[in-house]
Amino acid sequence: MKGIVFNLLEQTVSDKYGEDTWDALLEGAGLEGSYTAVGSYPDEELIALVDTGCAALGVEQDDLIRWFGRAALPLLAAKYPGFFSPYDSTRAFLMTLNEIIHPEVRKLFPGAYAPSFEFDTTNENDLGLAYHSHRNLCSFAEGLIEGSADHFGEAVDITQATCSKRGDQLCDLHIHFTKL
Repeated sequence: MKGIVFNLLEQTVSDKYGEDTWDALLEGAGLEGSYTAVGSYPDEELIALVDTGCAALGVEQDDLIRWFGRAALPLLAAKYPGFFSPYDSTRAFLMTLNEIIHPEVRKLFPGAYAPSFEFDTTNENDLGLAYHSHRNLCSFAEGLIEGSADHFGEAVDITQATCSKRGDQLCDLHIHFTKL
């Protein structure tokens, strides 16, 4: 996993709970925490940090990862406004993931792995999103979607018919959009 994810986690945790909490997470997970944005680190380090946070807060892993995704999105929007400025809705933005956003991520962070998506655009107020990733971080994707909705002044209702963590082949998300 690229270091930018760890940098985002550090910033979201530090912003909400303080830098001492980040240090405590690192210590509890048995990690040093010297992450560079372009560096690559084992996925297990992220999970160790999340698990340590879950134990400290008494929350489920998916809930913490979803919170992280939602909290990280404004940081990404501030750092990479060009990814967001051409769009006026969450749906339009999400539709760029495979062809624009993730190829740009791979340019910025060589060696980065990004999930792939299949879209069902049958209904203009909804979006079907099939999430394909060996990391099984669909809850992070959900958080990023919620953060995107916040960014575009919308509300989203996300349901998940199938999930790879439950043994399904892929995560199938249904997203309903509402303007606020």
